[in-house]
Amino acid sequence: MELEIQKLIDSVGELDKNAMDAARKRQDELAKPPGALGRLEDLSIQLAGITGKVNNTMDKRALLVFAADNGVVEEGIASCPQSITLMQTINLTRGKTGAGTLCKHYGVDLFVCDVGVYTDINCPEVINRKIAYGTKNFTKGPAMTREQALKAFLTGVEMVETYCKDMNVVGIGEMGIGNTTTSAAVLAFLTDSDPEDVTGKGAGVTEESFTHKKECVKKAIEINAPNKDDIINVLSKIGGFDLCAMTGAFMATAANRIPVVIDGFISVVAALCAVRMCPNIRHFLIPSHASFEIGYKIAIKELELEPMLLLGMRLGEGSGCPLAMHILDCACTIINEMSDFVHANIDDTFLDEYRNGDKFTVEGKS
Repeated sequence: MELEIQKLIDSVGELDKNAMDAARKRQDELAKPPGALGRLEDLSIQLAGITGKVNNTMDKRALLVFAADNGVVEEGIASCPQSITLMQTINLTRGKTGAGTLCKHYGVDLFVCDVGVYTDINCPEVINRKIAYGTKNFTKGPAMTREQALKAFLTGVEMVETYCKDMNVVGIGEMGIGNTTTSAAVLAFLTDSDPEDVTGKGAGVTEESFTHKKECVKKAIEINAPNKDDIINVLSKIGGFDLCAMTGAFMATAANRIPVVIDGFISVVAALCAVRMCPNIRHFLIPSHASFEIGYKIAIKELELEPMLLLGMRLGEGSGCPLAMHILDCACTIINEMSDFVHANIDDTFLDEYRNGDKFTVEGKS
């Protein structure tokens, strides 16, 4: 398994600079002031770098959701009962959750994978790749074995390889009570942050439980002493099955040159894990919304990325991904269908003196 992951890391290439230059040239030819469509232009150029094509489409979209339970919930750090993981995993497949509803609305194929829900799931629409019936309580020892972490990671790879090879874009989400706690622990450790600065209230907890949640994050790091140079070690000791699988999925999308959308807090921590394993992955990542969870800001800053949506969302599930995919669709539509100056019968020589440098931003304003 270790060799398989190393081969995957080695296969992740750079962005296609020639395609990006061609996309940038095409944007300059469109009938608009230079840079007038802002992030939509940037996204179309990034997509060209990922796929090697100037003209891309978003007609084949998928969301991968990895469901798992976390042993730390026995510490009382979540307001929701553990049974919510089971019920919402099933409800996702019925299009009845937040992410499920948005996927149905925007025509996004939804694949839900059980990598560690605490009980068996009697639902054929849920893909069964269960590693174990939840992780162990990481305040008392490692969350899982290294072998389990590797297996969960490769499950994420398998899901991409099996269900998403022909997709134009893939989003990565999760479902699991307690996973804001495991994500906070991984993030705090990888960024040398104080648990106070990365641990939020998740789905909501009392002040007493919130204090204990932060204590659990701190204790998990102290007693397990992960190795920062070995992300699989970190994930096995203080992570979750969902985080492991999501990390593998992020890596597999990059290896297959598929644009991949980050959802919220748990998703961005998994993306950070993938980038720590393979820095090139960063260029394939497209953040969706800025999660309300306090740790999100630290994770996204560490990745040097900027979310495209500010909606105060904190649901998880991959709920931000369909929204971002819709925006990506708009970015593709602009570069594919907008008229250039020639076809719009406009002499664009009046823009020549503006094309070198930024002549549009007022000093002190962005």
